Amino acid sequence: MSRRIRRTPFTDKAESHGVSGFTVVNHTLLPKSYQKTVEEDYWHLREHVQIWDVACQRQVEIAGPDAAKLTQMLTPRDLRSLKVGQCFYVPIIDDNAGMINDPVLLKLDNNKFWLSIADSDLLLWVKGLAVGLNLNVDIFEPDVSPLAVQGPKAEALMTDIFGDQILDIPFFSFKAIPIFGKDQVIARSGYSKQGGFEIYLQGSHFGNELWDLIWKAGKPYNICPGSPNLIERIEGGLMSYGNEFNRSNNPLECGFEHLCCFTDEINYIGKDALEKILVDGPVRKICGIKFGGPETSACTVPYKVFSESAELIGEITSAIYSPRLAKNVGLGMLKSKYTEVDQAVLVSTSPGKYLGGVVSKLPFDEGS
Repeated sequence: MSRRIRRTPFTDKAESHGVSGFTVVNHTLLPKSYQKTVEEDYWHLREHVQIWDVACQRQVEIAGPDAAKLTQMLTPRDLRSLKVGQCFYVPIIDDNAGMINDPVLLKLDNNKFWLSIADSDLLLWVKGLAVGLNLNVDIFEPDVSPLAVQGPKAEALMTDIFGDQILDIPFFSFKAIPIFGKDQVIARSGYSKQGGFEIYLQGSHFGNELWDLIWKAGKPYNICPGSPNLIERIEGGLMSYGNEFNRSNNPLECGFEHLCCFTDEINYIGKDALEKILVDGPVRKICGIKFGGPETSACTVPYKVFSESAELIGEITSAIYSPRLAKNVGLGMLKSKYTEVDQAVLVSTSPGKYLGGVVSKLPFDEGS
């Protein structure tokens, strides 16, 4: 790997446990596969517990007297109800209401926030706004590296290690718990629908110790190393920045209208543009699509989607075969008028090849 691509505090452990592939997120290594197939990994995640190196979820720290003001300027989500110890999923938009990022926002104090970011260079955008608005804040990337514990047995495992205080952490909330003599943020969150936690490790030098602590305690629960699973992600309707949407899309196209505030009480960058889109209506919308044909592998090139009358109406950007649902499933953007559930579509997985499909609700389930 080039030295321009950053290793994490857990990369050595991932390699020693047989990582077989990486991708790069935020200029940082993200393990993508180990020895199991995607399907084997999927079933293990649904039934047991896994440890994930997700330190590529870099943090943008915003601290200082104007931290709350700047954080609200970044997002159309109303942050007035956000309490210390809570996490909010927040769309971040530019002046044209284009999606820049969709991080998890953690409120550590009234004047201190972390943005746990998806794959785009949000740090420079935030610093630029702070300079342009002449705000009294410090903005930097702290030495914080998330390690995820995901799966239905995650709570039992974490309780074994940290006690019943783990049970007191509500979903999308966090608690500071001492590990290795230092308070560490543990949140009930993660990039799966199977439940779990993310430990926001402060101090890279603790990386090997933290991994070993989780691994040893996880052996009775059939723990294994893992990573965000494509089948589970698509089934759960979890979108990926850079795949399902980017700066050419707005929050209303992404299904985030419920996260957008249009009242006069708050202001944010891109509000005028977003209000116009609200009035006009979004041109496209994210949706799920089920389609037939042979079992599809992950699509590296988007699949074009057509109406029954052969009109090009959008594309599928992430797709895979779901062994649980016994269907091909995908996520993508379609023209708004074609996004009603059960709308018939045609999916082109290769030139000249068309497979019948229907629009599905998200998340996918057996009845969808």
